[in-house]
Amino acid sequence: MQKLFLAGLLFLATAAQAAEPACVPVDVEMSQALPRADAWRGPGCIDYRRVPVSVAGASAQVLVFGDPQVKSAEDVDYFRRDIVQPLQGKYPVRLGLTLGDLVDDVPALLPQVKQLTETLGVPWMYAPGNHDVDPGVGSDADALASFHKVYGPDTRARQTPLANVVVLDDVITLPGQKPSYIGGFREDQYAFLQRWLPTLDKDKLLVLAIHIPLFDEVDKKNFRDADRARLFALLAPFPHVLVLSAHSHNQRHVFHTAADGWLGATPLHEFNLGAACGSYWSGAKDAEGIPDARMDDGTPNGYAVLTIKPVGGYALEWHAARDAGDTQIGLHVPKVLRRGAYPAWGVFANYYMGDDASKLEFRVDGGAWMPMKKVRLPDPNMVEENMRDDLATALRGYDRSPEAAISPHLWRGALPTKLAAGTHQVDVRAFDRWRGELRASTTYELLEYQP
Repeated sequence: MQKLFLAGLLFLATAAQAAEPACVPVDVEMSQALPRADAWRGPGCIDYRRVPVSVAGASAQVLVFGDPQVKSAEDVDYFRRDIVQPLQGKYPVRLGLTLGDLVDDVPALLPQVKQLTETLGVPWMYAPGNHDVDPGVGSDADALASFHKVYGPDTRARQTPLANVVVLDDVITLPGQKPSYIGGFREDQYAFLQRWLPTLDKDKLLVLAIHIPLFDEVDKKNFRDADRARLFALLAPFPHVLVLSAHSHNQRHVFHTAADGWLGATPLHEFNLGAACGSYWSGAKDAEGIPDARMDDGTPNGYAVLTIKPVGGYALEWHAARDAGDTQIGLHVPKVLRRGAYPAWGVFANYYMGDDASKLEFRVDGGAWMPMKKVRLPDPNMVEENMRDDLATALRGYDRSPEAAISPHLWRGALPTKLAAGTHQVDVRAFDRWRGELRASTTYELLEYQP
């Protein structure tokens, strides 16, 4: 009887412990004072943990992956050979972030993605994505059981000498509905932010790493309006905030303003970066047996590097996977034009890190630089790849490249046709807000018409 009584007490204690919400882990790097957690163990409680110093010094680099999204052993191998292996020792990175969709509805592959990623040898933080959800779940509360088992809590933070970083699950699963998810946050996450954010040094950069973007598409609802408004209210007192998101499988910069409900003194920068898998590891394979994987806006698959600086400063770079030339501008020109023809044909420049404020110029044969015009068109190189798929009489890959979509970072300049017959060089330059002047070059040919 006594044993049964003790067993009952143990069961009740265990049940009570299980009923308590898990506290959000906050890693505090060395050289900073370790905050003392209070006795509160309800929603929003914080579990401060001491960790070695990493993001410190005059600046520190952080690797950022969007959507590895593997669905098979073959995709895992692409991720290994296309992204992870070439990055071994390439940058002196101090921290890594993956912004969700680690897998493509195959939870059994979650451990492999984690093991591969962490061969890069730096602390890593993971946000879950809508494709990391367990199949057949009945509620949002049960959606991430496999993710939690492999990666731990879906909400966590890291306090470093240079910046404060928080990773948040922003996928609200809606079983039985279409769409089956929406961007937003849970009440326990707001409770955590309400307790944690006021403790932070506002002179440091605050980085939010999420999966679903905060902005809405023209024809698609991404995020719950009320949830975005609550988040913006919590972030408004911070002068240095960067939001990193993924999910869209293309790339853009969004600067939230009062028109979007942002309450801060300056626009809130959200970098919605491209995917490690590009467009789901699709397209024709190269000589190494790895798919082309370009995204529908023409951005090559790859990864971002975030450089964190003191007093809220930062810089961003996008790097195409395995690109030794570090191409930043994809160019398209006609191969041949008739000499003297009306100049109706242009050079197109897809500046992958471009935004509405970007300035691009071009010149021909070393002449004067001329402005390029931002256009809302598909990338012609992507259209050309679609045409190759259309005309092929056999499959060129497991899945063909995506249909070209309007690119948010495409520019055009009209090519002159009254030059001498022969080959002419076209140079394009972009003025990157972080890296300075970037250039790319190509050629086209003018020929006399021969009837």
